[in-house]
Amino acid sequence: MIVSGKLSALVGDAGRAGLLKSLALVMLAAVISACSTAMVDKTLGMTPAQLYAEAKDEMSSQQIEKAIGLYEKLEARAAGTPLALQAQLDKAYAYYLIREPVMALATIDRFIRMNPASPALDYAFYLKGVVSFNNDLGMFGRYTGQDLAERDQKAARESFDAFRELVARFPQSRYAEDARQRMGFTVSALAKYDVVVAKYYFRRGAYLAAINRAQNAVAEYRNVPAVEDALFLIYKAYDVMGLPAMRDDARRVLAASFPDSQYLGPAGEGDDWLKR
Repeated sequence: MIVSGKLSALVGDAGRAGLLKSLALVMLAAVISACSTAMVDKTLGMTPAQLYAEAKDEMSSQQIEKAIGLYEKLEARAAGTPLALQAQLDKAYAYYLIREPVMALATIDRFIRMNPASPALDYAFYLKGVVSFNNDLGMFGRYTGQDLAERDQKAARESFDAFRELVARFPQSRYAEDARQRMGFTVSALAKYDVVVAKYYFRRGAYLAAINRAQNAVAEYRNVPAVEDALFLIYKAYDVMGLPAMRDDARRVLAASFPDSQYLGPAGEGDDWLKR
């Protein structure tokens, strides 16, 4: 009886172990099945047109990242087709919407490089200009606490160059007029930036550096208000440096270029001009 009892116990342990093993296998199979189901690509049976429509629906629903994934699948499955090229530009715009300008610009540059004869090339240049335009032109309101001498205008210049390319190559484009308006704003902003930096130097007594930066605005930009400020700054810097001949030359240029300049009257006295 003792032997029989021990054998029964052993059989019971073995049975329990087998049951646990079976349960573990069942659970593992369920997990694998769930994972395989979750990994099924629901777009596999879609045509390129259906993929594009799905991506547009996601864009309309503000599911931008999902739309980007669908555009990428469309590009891969229908590479070189007009729909895939449109998806590439739409993807760039989607990156712009989620504030990923680096990815947006990389996508646009690739499109321009790979599709120099595309009928959508004008839009590509326009989109590049818009992305750069909004990427850095807000910098003029964020001066406090920053070393202006270390900032540059790379994004603003890239924006201007893209718009200029659009206007030069596609003057009749539906995007050309807006590009011209943005170019005007960009030029004003770039000139203003040079003057702001020149004033930065002036306030710190770096008068030669201030003159050089102001002269950059005068040489590169035309018919924008900041050029008047730049000419007056040059006049003031030469005056402080004790160079009357160069000071007077600067004033003559200012008077010839802006005969109604506010700086030719009382506004030219004192240091209030530095605060403008």
